[in-house]
This record gives sequence, C-alpha cells and structure tokens, in this order.
Amino acid sequence: MVKIAFICVHNSCRSQMAEALCRHLAGDVFECYSAGTETRPQMNQDAVRLIKQIYNIDMEKTQYSKLLSDLPPVDIVVTMGCHVACPHLPCKHREDWGLEDPTGKDDEVFRNTICMIQEKIFDLRSRLSDIRTL
Repeated sequence: MVKIAFICVHNSCRSQMAEALCRHLAGDVFECYSAGTETRPQMNQDAVRLIKQIYNIDMEKTQYSKLLSDLPPVDIVVTMGCHVACPHLPCKHREDWGLEDPTGKDDEVFRNTICMIQEKIFDLRSRLSDIRTL
C-alpha cells in the first residue's frame, strides 16, 4: 500500500481533514497520515464538527496532532499550501495543494475546503499509477 502524508504547519485543520478523508475515500490504496512542523493540543473544532456532520467521521477518536518526526517513511508528501518553508521529508512524489487555511472563517469556507480536498484525493488516486512509475 502507498503511504501518503499530508503536511501543514500545526497539523490541526487542513492536513487532519485530508488524512480523515483520504482514509475514508481512498483507504484501499493509501495508508494515510498527517503531521506538522508544530502541533496543537486540539484539532480545529470546526473541522472536527463538519467532517463528522458531512461524512460521519469522528476525527478526534482516531487522529491527533503529530510532528513530522512521528511519521513512518512515506511514498507521497502533500503539503497543504502553508506558504512556509517545509522541511525536507524523503518521498518518491511531492505536491502542494495550495489550500487556504479556513480557520476562523465561516462554515461555507470550510465546506469549500473540504470539497477541494475530496476532489484532490480523487485526482491523486486516479494518478496513482503514473506516480508509481516515477
């Protein structure tokens, strides 16, 4: 199985949502992780609420904020678009999704971010055979 890590600064919102959605939507092909260069004691509660409301996934039961050093070796690294220098994480494929942080914004912004994450997971899954040949 291909190991994928979603990386963001605090590992509390976008990367956590991506981990949960990837496991839910593509867990048959990806082993999903998320991490950050820093951690937060609690995940973004709007992200937790909306992922539970839309997908019936309780992120707080299976996920927590982690550091890059907590990750196993991965095949794919996806950065969320944090606009900071991300430390090098060895991988076979890397891409940046350029997603704005919805923290502090209304539910519509969160829902749009969730929708973009879902679309990007489906796209990544469809490109997986191409990525494996890199």
